[in-house]
Amino acid sequence: MGNAGGMNGPKSQTILVVGGGIAGITAAIEAAETGHDVILLEKGPTLGGRVTRLNRYFPKLCHPTCGLEINYQRIRKNPRVKVMTMCEVSAIAGGKGDYTVTVTRHPRHVNGKCTACGKCAEAVTTEIPNPFNYGLDKIKAAYLPHEHAFPMRYVIAPEAIAAGEGEALRAACPYGAIEPDEAEETFELNAGAIVWATGWRPYSSSRLEVYRYDESPDVINNVEMERLAAHDGPTGGKILRPSNGEPAKKVALVQCAGSRDINHLPYCSRICCLGSLKHAAYIREQYEDAEVDIYYIDIRAHDKLESFYNKVRHDPQVRFVKSKPGHVEIGEDGRPVLCGERTIEREIYKEPYDLIVLATGMEPEAVEGYRPDVGVTVDEYGFLVANGASDGEGIFSAGVASGPLDVSMSVQSATAAALKAVQVVRGG
Repeated sequence: MGNAGGMNGPKSQTILVVGGGIAGITAAIEAAETGHDVILLEKGPTLGGRVTRLNRYFPKLCHPTCGLEINYQRIRKNPRVKVMTMCEVSAIAGGKGDYTVTVTRHPRHVNGKCTACGKCAEAVTTEIPNPFNYGLDKIKAAYLPHEHAFPMRYVIAPEAIAAGEGEALRAACPYGAIEPDEAEETFELNAGAIVWATGWRPYSSSRLEVYRYDESPDVINNVEMERLAAHDGPTGGKILRPSNGEPAKKVALVQCAGSRDINHLPYCSRICCLGSLKHAAYIREQYEDAEVDIYYIDIRAHDKLESFYNKVRHDPQVRFVKSKPGHVEIGEDGRPVLCGERTIEREIYKEPYDLIVLATGMEPEAVEGYRPDVGVTVDEYGFLVANGASDGEGIFSAGVASGPLDVSMSVQSATAAALKAVQVVRGG
């Protein structure tokens, strides 16, 4: 597609960033701090994406909140960044320097007058699965997404409106912030360049039928494990069996659950091994007598993260079992039983556990969502080609929208994409 900006340079010097996770936040801030106006779109009610839901980062096991809050402060202090939540792109037209972007805004039913006082939550009776905790617990249908939400504003779930609680919610708010009649709307934006940072989602554990994820509450996935270990998670940070609330002291961590498998995700998602090493550390911190078995094809701890692997490996109560487990059975006592063959010893095992954690991989959020249909290259798995699109265009991918990356790599990718976008709007 040709340069719609023509010989006179870009018609718009605004940069649009799609996706408000760590990559989108980084790209927006970096571009704005070079002096350009930036619109940051996020389809959910808050920024932060998947990183917000992590309990800790590897390898230092520090919490992600501090880094996110620093970035939020940079956004608050920079008038060039405009944040728009509950918004997603539905169409893109035009070309480099002059894109017209159609955006759909979903109703939040709470306007900018909200002070996060919580009166609406007291007034509502409808409950919904907690999206922040991946549905592991329930919350009121008027809720603050999480304790560090940005923007710090409540959301009224559509279930509350459908249940006829809209007027009661409006009456309960002392600030006039509730809008039960708010409807979905569509509008257009103009941008000279676009950074596509729509991130990832966990591969569906339900598709891994041999592991009985939908049949046993004590079979969970790796992102759910993050929430179990978090202080603001469904168990207040205690790693417990979802079935009965008892301590999970014998735990299996199953690597490559659906990954490197032509029937599911043929590729490696890079972070899963390290995530499971982190989960082993969580469990051992909580329970002195815990036993953790890590079932693996091979352990992939790239670059300097090898030392983190070695630290966990030297824990005598963490056992590494070279095996691709075949299936899970449900024992007579209700415990899940992991079945397979130890590759090295060539021994068949049937091992019961308190908890089995499936290390599922990353797939791009754009697999089933909207993705640009002009000026981008998409690989066979649905990822946009890393940090760039076709020559002569102005749409650039960032973070896991471009392929499996850890947090630090996502930030680097986002900075690169921001600089490419800046070059476009400057006529480069």
